[in-house]
Amino acid sequence: MIQVVLHETHLGDLGPGPSVAREVEHSASRLFLVTLLTLALAGGCGKAPPEGGDGRARVPEGNWFEDFTARSGIAFAHQVETSGNYLFSESIGSGGAFLDFDNDGRLDVYLIHNVHPSTPATNRLYHQQPDGRFADVSAGSGLDVTGYGNGLAVGDVNNDGLPEVLITEFDRIRLFLNLGGGRFTDITASAGLTNRHWSVPAAFVDFDRDGWLDLVVGNYLDFDPTQRCPDAKGQPDFCGPHGFPATITRLFRNLGAGASPPRFEDVTVRSGLARAPGKAMEIVCADFDGDHWPDLFITDDGLPNRLFVNQRNGTFKEEAVARGLAYTGMGAAAANMGVALGDVDGDGLFDLFVPHLAEENHTLWRQAPRGVFQDDTARAGLLNLPWHGTGFAAEFADFDCDGAPDLAVANGLVRRRLGNAPSKLAAGIAPFWTPYAEPAQLFANDGHGRFREISAANPAFCGEALVGRGLVCGDIDNDGALDLLVIGIGGPARLYRNIAAPRGHWLGLRAIDPALGGRDAYGAEIELRAGGRTWWRLVQPAHGYASSHDPRAHFGLGAVSTVESIRVRWPDGVEEEFPGGAIDQYRLLRKGSGGRRAAVSPAPAAKRPNGVAPLALGRRDACPTL
Repeated sequence: MIQVVLHETHLGDLGPGPSVAREVEHSASRLFLVTLLTLALAGGCGKAPPEGGDGRARVPEGNWFEDFTARSGIAFAHQVETSGNYLFSESIGSGGAFLDFDNDGRLDVYLIHNVHPSTPATNRLYHQQPDGRFADVSAGSGLDVTGYGNGLAVGDVNNDGLPEVLITEFDRIRLFLNLGGGRFTDITASAGLTNRHWSVPAAFVDFDRDGWLDLVVGNYLDFDPTQRCPDAKGQPDFCGPHGFPATITRLFRNLGAGASPPRFEDVTVRSGLARAPGKAMEIVCADFDGDHWPDLFITDDGLPNRLFVNQRNGTFKEEAVARGLAYTGMGAAAANMGVALGDVDGDGLFDLFVPHLAEENHTLWRQAPRGVFQDDTARAGLLNLPWHGTGFAAEFADFDCDGAPDLAVANGLVRRRLGNAPSKLAAGIAPFWTPYAEPAQLFANDGHGRFREISAANPAFCGEALVGRGLVCGDIDNDGALDLLVIGIGGPARLYRNIAAPRGHWLGLRAIDPALGGRDAYGAEIELRAGGRTWWRLVQPAHGYASSHDPRAHFGLGAVSTVESIRVRWPDGVEEEFPGGAIDQYRLLRKGSGGRRAAVSPAPAAKRPNGVAPLALGRRDACPTL
């Protein structure tokens, strides 16, 4: 007998009014039928793990990270305007970004504050030097601005090969055009971007497959600063999302060639996104239904998640309930925070992990069959953990290069701790924020999609508590081992270098389109065949929580010593096959230089001309080209 438990939902807490209240009621009634369908299609309560014998090498548990902050040259202490009134916006925190703003082949770092624009604390841009240290190049860069910064998105919106930077803030968004030479300029107004809402996540995605990156901005809620939310002892504390109206996620279409500077049009209403408001905490752009067009998954705080499925005509249809992603397996709309996306069990279908509050259980949604998801948290070993914090950011990455993505989670409370404080606090946290500090957690994948916690063996990353919000992943030293940057509220950003030993083999791939200025091919899917199995990765740096990650696709390969073939499905649907070969290096995949395969779905009816010549790629151009 299958039993589905629907948690009670207080419709008065949902905020946006009768339309959302009706949607929740309808969604709840549909959930039972959808759950039955999902379980039937998947063959039971969860997928059986694949059999062994596929050459995966389990690396012994050990310490994977060291705190590299002091030696790196990064000296950033996150500042937040603490008014004493416990304004909700103060507790959301800020993300960060890894980006190569000058195309020299080395990842740089951008970090933001959450302060009043009149505050002298400016956002900081760090340029990585040839020796691996980071130099503060903020002054005069154009990115040395102030504001209520929450999130970051990075993408090349004018197809000149240089990435632009977008900042989401409490009361606006700002787009900075990369001029080259380490200089940026604010083009928000001239680009036609207006968003007078509290925005947190954002992502660049070519939703209409015309070759120009569009922008999706997730707005959180309609905040009333006069509302007060005392704790259990009657003392003032931060509010949660309930009681505040929801807002809409906005979509801006890039108008493409001939616009200088780049221009966008607001297509939120026309696209259908305005029909389903929510309280957005993170956005992931990926193909959820297998038609090779990008869809939009949005986690919502205290509300059902939303999944906007691309209808390939400029419009989207919301299908989170029908595809099993709106609620947890218990029928609850949890405090959905960030998103980790990855193929945790090696079946070629990506899965999702979303962290929640400490009093809730985090959720892992496993995909099977394609386009249908089910809560498989228990079978993944992530249910009823001995301890877990309030998770904000999460990341699937193969930290030990054994062939299976592991899981890192940045934790930090949203309501003041009433019990005992953590045994060890990270240095430099402002005293006001210490009651909200929690340690991060790290989980190793056994190679079949089941995780075990290894936090105790990683004292650098997990041993000290901070108010974790942003978590950024990338290979800062190009050694094939993925590193982590953690941003906490009211304390120093921490850079953790991967020192896992022994590690398996690896391969890093950067996919670019020379016809689009040589920019990274956001939305490309890469399949790598080696050792009798296939690995899958997505080129999309926007995920986690309000952050932008290394855009390169990283593959841990375990004991595999050579790659047989590489297949790329480009954002426009064209497939190409590239030869395999040597491992333990980064390679450059250029669209048009592989063996052409037929397009897997119809291309858009009309494509705007690019009109931009490819530019030189600096050091990255020296990577082996496939």
